[in-house]
Amino acid sequence: MNPIVTVQEAVTAFADWMEPTDAELDAIELEMPAILADVDQVDAEIAALESRPAELAARRTRRARRKTLATRVMLANRAGCGEAA
Repeated sequence: MNPIVTVQEAVTAFADWMEPTDAELDAIELEMPAILADVDQVDAEIAALESRPAELAARRTRRARRKTLATRVMLANRAGCGEAA
């Protein structure tokens, strides 16, 4: 008979003492515009899939894609210049 044991990593991976560091939170905050732009893009794509093909849905998807790309360019330029925020 094999004993049932827990995998220690899986149990402690979500322990209360494992909070993100200040540096990790700062990195997330810097990436938040890109994250929100990605969410808007996915929302637009889902809306386009759920409805009949229409020019309005296509425009919304293109606009969201342009916003995502512009946000990523802004973040890349900011990182390239060494600018924090």
